Amino acid sequence: MTLDGSSSVTINSGAVLGITSGTAVASTSGTSIDFTSIPSWVKRITVMFNGVSTNGTSQPLIRLGVSGTPEITGYISMASMITTTSNVTRGATATSGFPYAYIGSAISEYSGSVTLSSFGSNIWTCSGSIVNIPEVFNGTVSGVKSLAGVLNMIRITTVNGTDAYDAGSINILYEG
Repeated sequence: MTLDGSSSVTINSGAVLGITSGTAVASTSGTSIDFTSIPSWVKRITVMFNGVSTNGTSQPLIRLGVSGTPEITGYISMASMITTTSNVTRGATATSGFPYAYIGSAISEYSGSVTLSSFGSNIWTCSGSIVNIPEVFNGTVSGVKSLAGVLNMIRITTVNGTDAYDAGSINILYEG
């Protein structure tokens, strides 16, 4: 799209405008939540969490997928947390996904958003901020992942893959 200061707007062929919302998914059962059929033209995805919780202590993750299969290695990412109760800052790296929380906890409820952005050449970056209630800490995540092909799915899961979701909802927004 070109804005030239006049009242005219030029839209280049193939441009996709606007933000598309996925369908919110209740994160109240199962060990993973998948968002599939993400169009190949997508350049940015926002994953939104509302009171999401699991029944275990495994670190929660976002994984990106190609051809409907999540990739489980090759992530360069870090999650950190800042607490208001003890003024403690902690961080941890991860290679099996983008962690949206520093640690897992069965009493945690995560709310916030994580943005995934295409760098081009099937490389995706990640940044986001999540609040953890009732444990009262703010978490951040950042990272990068080079995929084997074009991204078409996202999986929300945990490191061990066996902790079950027991509260909240998750949705995505995507745009070209």
